[in-house]
Amino acid sequence: MSPLRSDLWTSAFVRRHNDLGHICVVSRRGDPVAGQIFIEVDHLNGTASLFTPTPSAARADEDAADWVFQTRFDKVEPSKIRDRIAQELRFDPDLWVLSLEMRGGEYGMKVVA
Repeated sequence: MSPLRSDLWTSAFVRRHNDLGHICVVSRRGDPVAGQIFIEVDHLNGTASLFTPTPSAARADEDAADWVFQTRFDKVEPSKIRDRIAQELRFDPDLWVLSLEMRGGEYGMKVVA
C-alpha cells in the first residue's frame, strides 16, 4: 500500500494541530498526489526544527500507508531551515512545506531515528 496522498495527509495534519490550539499552516503547496512533505517547527524560543520524509528503504519495516519522517535539523537557527528548504525547492518544485508553532511535545507524526 502506498502512502496517503500528500494533500489529504497535510490537511489532516494541519487540522489536528489547529484543533489542539497550535498554529499550523501550509506555507507552500506542492503536488497534491505525491509531493514530498517538509515540516518546520518553530519552538517559539528562537530555534526551529525541520522534519523531512525518510528514504523509502528506511520505511520498509514500517506501515507503508503512513508518512514517516526523520529529523533533518533539531533546534537550530531558523535561517538554516529556510536555506535548506530553498535548496530543496530548486531540486523539487512539487514540495509541500508545513509550518507549525509549538514549544514541545508530540508533533503528531512518525519520526524515526
